[in-house]
Amino acid sequence: MDTHEWPQLERAHALLALSYQVSASTLTKLGECDLAWMAADRGLAAAQRAGDVTVMGSLFRSVVHSLLATGRYDAAAQLTADGSDYLSDSLGSADAGLWSVYGSLFLAGAMASSRMEDRGLTRDFLEQAQHAAGYVGADGNHLWTAFGPTNVAIHRVATAMELGDVQVAIDLGPQIDTSALPTERRVRHALETARALSTSNRRDEALATVLGAERLAPEQVRHHFISRQLVLSWMKNPRGTVSTELGALAHRLRLAA
Repeated sequence: MDTHEWPQLERAHALLALSYQVSASTLTKLGECDLAWMAADRGLAAAQRAGDVTVMGSLFRSVVHSLLATGRYDAAAQLTADGSDYLSDSLGSADAGLWSVYGSLFLAGAMASSRMEDRGLTRDFLEQAQHAAGYVGADGNHLWTAFGPTNVAIHRVATAMELGDVQVAIDLGPQIDTSALPTERRVRHALETARALSTSNRRDEALATVLGAERLAPEQVRHHFISRQLVLSWMKNPRGTVSTELGALAHRLRLAA
C-alpha cells in the first residue's frame, strides 16, 4: 500500500469505530446488551487501528457502558482507570473533544463503582470528571458525550440512586437545568429523577415527570428500561384505581391492553 493511502485508511477505521459506538449505544437502550458488547468491542479494535487518541477514548467509554449493561462492574471500573491512564499522556495538548471524552469516561466509571457500592471510588471518579469539566468550561456535545458541568451534576444524581442515597437524588435532581443538553440526556435525567421520586412514594410527581419526558422524546421513553419498570410497578401496585393518565401511558408503552 502506498504511504499516501494511510491517512484515508486511518480515517476509515475511525469512522468504523464511531459507527460501532453508535450501534452499541442504541443496542444498550433496546436491552440487547450482549450485542452491544460485541459492537463496542469491535469498535475498540477499529479505534486501535485509527491512530486517533480521541476516538480511542470514545471507544473506551463505549466499552465501559457495555460492561455496565452486562453487569461486569469490576471490569468497567478497571477499564475506566486503565483508559484514563492511556489518555492522560495526551492531555497537555488536549482540545475540548479529548477533555470531553476523558471526563465522560469517568462518568461511566462512576456508574460502575456506584453499582459496586464503592463510595470512595465513585467520589474519586466524579471529582476527576468535575476536573475535566473545568477544562471544557461549558456544556457541549463533542463526540456525542453531552459532557460538561451539567452532565457531571446529572451523574451525581444517578450515582446517588445506585448507592441508595434517595434523598440526595431528590434534593439534587429537580434543581438541575438540563435545557442546554441534547434531548437524550435531558430525558435520561428526567427518568432518573422520576425513579427517585417514586422510591420516595411521590408517585404523582414521578408520573408527571415521566409524562414530561415523553413529550420531549416519545420513542426513548416508551422503550427505556427505567420508564417501563416504573410503569409496570405502578400498574401492579396502583394504590387504588389506575388513573387515566397512567393507564394511557401503560398502553403507549404496550404494557397494558
